[in-house]
Amino acid sequence: MTASAAGVSRRTVVLFLGLVVLVGLIVWPSIAGRIRYAQTRAELRAIRDAAMVAELSSVGKLFTTLARVIGPSVVNVTSVRRTQTLIDEIAALHGGLPGGQFDESVGSGLIISADGFIATNYHVVAQSQAIEVRLADDRRFPARLVGADAATDLAVLQIDTDHLPVADWGDSESLEVGEMVWAIGNPYGLDRTLTYGIISGVGRRGVVGNPYEEFLQTDASINPGNSGGPLVDVHGRVMGLTTAIVGRSFRGIGFAIPSNTARRICDEIRQHGQVERGHIGLRLREQAGGGVLVAAVAEGSPGAVAGIKPGDQVEAIDGELIDSPATLVLMLTRLPIGSEVTIRIRRQEKQLDLQVRIGRRPPERS
Repeated sequence: MTASAAGVSRRTVVLFLGLVVLVGLIVWPSIAGRIRYAQTRAELRAIRDAAMVAELSSVGKLFTTLARVIGPSVVNVTSVRRTQTLIDEIAALHGGLPGGQFDESVGSGLIISADGFIATNYHVVAQSQAIEVRLADDRRFPARLVGADAATDLAVLQIDTDHLPVADWGDSESLEVGEMVWAIGNPYGLDRTLTYGIISGVGRRGVVGNPYEEFLQTDASINPGNSGGPLVDVHGRVMGLTTAIVGRSFRGIGFAIPSNTARRICDEIRQHGQVERGHIGLRLREQAGGGVLVAAVAEGSPGAVAGIKPGDQVEAIDGELIDSPATLVLMLTRLPIGSEVTIRIRRQEKQLDLQVRIGRRPPERS
């Protein structure tokens, strides 16, 4: 082979190798990307398959398990109340009830003791002529109203049976925003409907303008008929009793009475037939810039005996700061009758600690 031919051959090889390298530089990233994509897709498929078999399957089982656990403790409550007091002679001729018409209100309830005590909302059974409770096994019983507390919208019923499945109370103080919860009840008469969502807010006040009420907020679907049914956590513990919604139907904003409040009020009703609340005889108003101002003090009241005067600013009870009249009223109602607390006030730039014995608030008409 001549020198010139050898040179051409070498140049050809070099050009070929260069072309191969160039093509590799251009094509390889795409090939490498496809390989990585295939690997990633295989990994994701494996993760998804594992989740479908294990994690998602267990989540689905969690929902059905909760329904089985809490369902038997939930009851349907139907109350009959008179809606018209005028005698309707034409209705009477056709077999109607003389003396007026009657309307049925349907709600939910929660079995709180094996011997037939049931918690529900007061508005479900208010002014009822008759109340019927239907259990999960479809047995029906007439119910007696043991007592009610209109201020917290709670009532306790009793039916004549025993060995009932009882729900477990949870600690509503432990709830945090974002935790998952389930609501179960009888919306629109649809027996034991289960929905789920999260805790959207805690300590909601001013929802209905009642200083005694403090709600949990949830986006779990709540509709008319859910009232009095439980709101439960992932362990099936009752964290609240559903009681109110914004508007006439579900809009993603529902409210529940915290379990700690519901349990305490229901226990008092069972024991005494009513709820006794503490007070110290103060008339309060908002203080500009925050705080609570004493507008008046009832003569002879615990507050007057302790030395509280109009114009004083209440700052704390037993070291817990007071930021509004509603907070003060709520704290006082939770204190045991006859207990003694330290109330810190500010009077003309001077801070005073006064010892006050909690008195009994006169019963309120419900």
